[in-house]
Amino acid sequence: MAKKHYENFPVASVLLPQELRRPVALIYDFARRADDFADEGDLAPAERLALLDGFRQQLDMIREGFPPSEPLFQELAPMIAARGLPLQPFYDLLSAFSQDVEKKRYADFGEVMDYCRRSANPVGELLLHLFEAATEKNLAWSNAICTSLQLINFLQDIAIDWKKDRVYLPQDEMAKYGIAERQIALGQTLGMWRPFMHFQIERARKLLQAGAPLGKALPGRMGLELRTIIAGGETILRKLHKDSDVFRNRPVLEPIDWPYMLWKAVRAK
Repeated sequence: MAKKHYENFPVASVLLPQELRRPVALIYDFARRADDFADEGDLAPAERLALLDGFRQQLDMIREGFPPSEPLFQELAPMIAARGLPLQPFYDLLSAFSQDVEKKRYADFGEVMDYCRRSANPVGELLLHLFEAATEKNLAWSNAICTSLQLINFLQDIAIDWKKDRVYLPQDEMAKYGIAERQIALGQTLGMWRPFMHFQIERARKLLQAGAPLGKALPGRMGLELRTIIAGGETILRKLHKDSDVFRNRPVLEPIDWPYMLWKAVRAK
């Protein structure tokens, strides 16, 4: 998967059991392609929404028992049936990506959380069903982790999202800290920018920590994979806290980070 997509998730990595790598890759391929419809290229909004609606129609065909016509869905359909995956998370992802086309600002954190519920949490839900571990407690932990990772990505991509005329930072919190959109446009870190970012960082960190028990609850290599993902999120948060100038120093996972992340994942077992 392209680096820009879900970069805090080591997608279908060698840490997963071999039999799960292709199903996981299919789920992420669905999410990546749908996300691209909302984001990539120079399409008009109506064209983007039409492409996303085409994906919905493919899901409808699977739901109604008809063979889908698109190659991706022709591969997804038997996997969904064999693994007993719910279709609603796929629909939720499409809902979030459609919202990206039409909604550019978020009044408060509740609106951001509602977006995360549909843009990030469905991936964790699908993976838990794939792992046959979709208990109520595990789903709650997964939602905390996925929401946190989405929030972390928002913080990483403040400048990138601005170029798409999107601001995922809660408008009321920006006003509280005296952060104007012009400051984002100019890439300025003056005034209360650092305290504002630290508030966002700590909230994401608490969510990540709240979901961390799932890394120990999942067995074997699945648990190791998730603990590595959590360590990746913690690494990005640490970099954000050290330097909140995301306009000039966007934090990413570097090759030098992986030995520490893997060590922490193994140690946390």
